Amino acid sequence: MLRKDRRKQYDGKELRIIISGGGTGGHIFPAVSIANAIIELRPDAEILFVGAEGRMEMQRVPDAGYRIIGLPIAGFDRKHLWRNVSVLIKLMRSQWKARKVIKNFRPQVAVGVGGYASGPTLKTAGMMGVPTLIQEQNSYAGVTNKLLAQKARKICVAYDGMEKFFPADKIIMTGNPVRQNLTKDMPSKEEALRSFHLQPGKKTILIVGGSLGARTINNTLTASLATIKENTDVQFIWQTGKYYYPQVTEAVKAAGALPNLYVTDFIKDMAAAYAAADLVISRAGAGSISEFCLLHKPVILVPSPNVAEDHQTKNALALVNKQAAIYVKDSEAETTLMDVALSTVNDEQKLKELTENIAKLALPDSARIIAQEVIKLAEAKN
Repeated sequence: MLRKDRRKQYDGKELRIIISGGGTGGHIFPAVSIANAIIELRPDAEILFVGAEGRMEMQRVPDAGYRIIGLPIAGFDRKHLWRNVSVLIKLMRSQWKARKVIKNFRPQVAVGVGGYASGPTLKTAGMMGVPTLIQEQNSYAGVTNKLLAQKARKICVAYDGMEKFFPADKIIMTGNPVRQNLTKDMPSKEEALRSFHLQPGKKTILIVGGSLGARTINNTLTASLATIKENTDVQFIWQTGKYYYPQVTEAVKAAGALPNLYVTDFIKDMAAAYAAADLVISRAGAGSISEFCLLHKPVILVPSPNVAEDHQTKNALALVNKQAAIYVKDSEAETTLMDVALSTVNDEQKLKELTENIAKLALPDSARIIAQEVIKLAEAKN
C-alpha cells in the first residue's frame, strides 16, 4: 500500500504496483528496497505486497510500512510426493485469491522477487493482461522464474550469462537491491565495535547464516568455542538465527567467559555489523552476496546444500572464479572452516586481494534502476 501521508495524484495518473514474493530475508529485503525506490521516484505510488501466509514477509513488510495480503501457498514436497495433493489445492486457492486481489487493486505492473507467492501472483497477473517484471537474484534461475519469464516484459538479473535461462532481449543487468540503510547509515568501525561490546584494534569476524540461521555454521562455531577462547586477538560477532539461539547460548555458557565473542539471534543493525567486520562467514544467498560486493567485504562462503538446483554453490563459484571470495563446502565446514577463517583474517595480503576483487563486482543503485523499469512499464500501460 501507499504510506498514508503520500496518498495523492501525480500528474493526474494513478500508479498502482503489486510486489510479490518472500519466504526469507533474501527475497524480502530486495522487495522492500524496490518499493522504497519506487516511492522516492513517484511519491504518489500505491504499492501492495502479496506474500505467503505464515511466512516472515507477513511481519517484515508491515514493519517497513506497507500493506501485504497473504496467499495460502506452500512449496512442493520433493521427498514425499503423496503430500503434494494438499499443495496443489493450496496452489489453486492461491491463484483464485490472486485473481481477486488483482481485480480489486487494478495494478499497472506486477513485480516478482522470488518465493512461493510470486508464482501464482505473476502467472495470474500475466493472464489478466498486467505487465510483469521478475527479479532473478541468483546465478542459476529457479523453476518458477523460468516459467514466469515466458510472459514477463523485463527480467532483472545480477549475474552474467543468464541468457541460458531467459530470452536475451528481456534481460537487464541491474544487480540485487540491498538494504538501503547499509550504505546510508554506516558507522565508523570503532563505533560499530563498541555497539557489540568489542574492542577497537582487534580483527573481527562476522558470522551470519541468513535470516533463519544455518545449522552447519552454528554447529561449526559451537564445536570451535575452545578455539575462539584461545584466539583472544580475534573477535567474533555471531548471528545464530532464532531457532538455534537457545542451544548456542547454552553451549557458550558452558564454555565459560568469552569476552571476544558476541552472540545474538538476529542483528537488527547490519550496517554496524558490516562496519565492525574484517571478514564475514556466510551462506551464499544472492542478496547477501550483493551486500558483500557493495560494501567490499572479504567473505568465506559456505553454500547451503538444501536449496533448489544447488543455486547457492553456483552463486559462490561465480565469485570464487574471480578470486573474490573463499569457498568452504558445507560437508567440510566443521573440520576446516575455523582454520580457514583464522588464517584469512590474519593475512593482510589475502584480505586486500579479496576486498579489491569483490569490489569490482558491485552493482550500485540496483533498487533505483529496477524501480525505473517498473515505472516505465506502468506508464506504458497507462
